[in-house]
Amino acid sequence: MTSHDYIQLALFFAALLIPAPFIGRYMARVFQGEKTWVSAALGPVERATYRVSGIDAKASMNWKQYAWALLIFNLIGFLVVFALQLWQSKLPLNPQKLPDVPLLLALNTAISFMTNTNWQAYSGESTLSYLVQMLGLNVQNFVSAATGFAALLAMVRGLVSKGSDSLGNFWVDLTRATLYVLLPFSILFAVLFAGCCAKLQSL
Repeated sequence: MTSHDYIQLALFFAALLIPAPFIGRYMARVFQGEKTWVSAALGPVERATYRVSGIDAKASMNWKQYAWALLIFNLIGFLVVFALQLWQSKLPLNPQKLPDVPLLLALNTAISFMTNTNWQAYSGESTLSYLVQMLGLNVQNFVSAATGFAALLAMVRGLVSKGSDSLGNFWVDLTRATLYVLLPFSILFAVLFAGCCAKLQSL
């Protein structure tokens, strides 16, 4: 390895480790239901989500209820992405008149995005319509990652709980992970990346 490689490696680890305590404290406050710097803007959205969905945010789940909710939610997400691909030629927002995605490719893509591995064995611009990419893949980019947060939270709560079978509420964890963690950070990094690209193009 050259000195340039060591510098790059050091910068990479610094970018990971330096923000970790601050992001960790922020996420702890989020998942404990405490106020954060985005609560004023996103708190009403969170409460409206519970009202519209009929979710009791104060209700707790045992491991069977939590696991069932997680599995059902992921199954629905898989079926939606799978169906959108199989019928995309008959759906709107397909100005290129792209045909339906082949069965095995649609199955692979739906499983990939449901599990948050996002392995793409195709060229998105020439295979998937705007509707499939927006309503299917982009939604899964958020909710599949939020499901991963929820699974980790349930595991941690199970390890630290003392005689309690409560693991929290899957729907609350899912909502908070999406609203308070994934959405703000995606906007932040989108602005940073766009600014860097614009800077590089001007050079």
